[in-house]
Amino acid sequence: MHGLGNDFVVIDNFNGRIKLSSEQIKFLCDRKKGIGADGLILVEATNDSKEYDCFMNYYNADGTQAEMCGNGVRCVALFLKEGYLKNNISFKINTRAGIKKVEMIDEDIFSVNMGVPVFEHSDFPEKEMEIEGMNFQFVSMGNPHAVTMVAELDPRAVSDIGPRVENSKFFPNKTNVEFVKEINPREYEARVWERGCGETLACGTGACAIYAILKKRGNTESEIVLHLLGGKLKLTQNTEGEIIMEGPAVASFSGMVTVV
Repeated sequence: MHGLGNDFVVIDNFNGRIKLSSEQIKFLCDRKKGIGADGLILVEATNDSKEYDCFMNYYNADGTQAEMCGNGVRCVALFLKEGYLKNNISFKINTRAGIKKVEMIDEDIFSVNMGVPVFEHSDFPEKEMEIEGMNFQFVSMGNPHAVTMVAELDPRAVSDIGPRVENSKFFPNKTNVEFVKEINPREYEARVWERGCGETLACGTGACAIYAILKKRGNTESEIVLHLLGGKLKLTQNTEGEIIMEGPAVASFSGMVTVV
């Protein structure tokens, strides 16, 4: 499945029988030897909880656990819609970053309440700072993000500076990195270096992090469209300060794979 080309191996683990090692996850996400994906999601049972429909057990392509994935949570909603909850248009999906409420807007368009951005966290410095010659600001959307504004989006800078910032000493749990160019106050273009998997075609939490930083910098537009390599996401904020992200989710194919 994918959201704007940010792709995932999504596995039905409602029976709880599947246990994967980091090496097995890396194999499944390998684009040459496995299925190929930016991350892997085990869709798991709720343990009879009435508060949510499933647990989204998310891993990066390098086999490490991650708190949350904005494009991935839309894919999980589509997974539920096409399988276990065919009559639903509203879903509550538990993640390591809390419960996310997802609404089906159209056949393949989902809206996600991504929560309130957090600007003070042990995962990143308290104030904006210069790293690798670029000025970064920091925010958590359940996972850490370092956001920088640029005059032009240079692919070489993303592939060179992205991993160095991700692994910088300033981030004890590493960080996602966003490079942002303003088109106009309502439209922006961005490229994302994702923690644990490299540059991706889109990043949902990254898009929300960009929206949060733009608001912090004084942008007064209520709705912002963010253009990523894989397509665009619409971002707004409700009266409680929660960021609402709207975008597509697509099932590419299904099948079975043997993992040893």
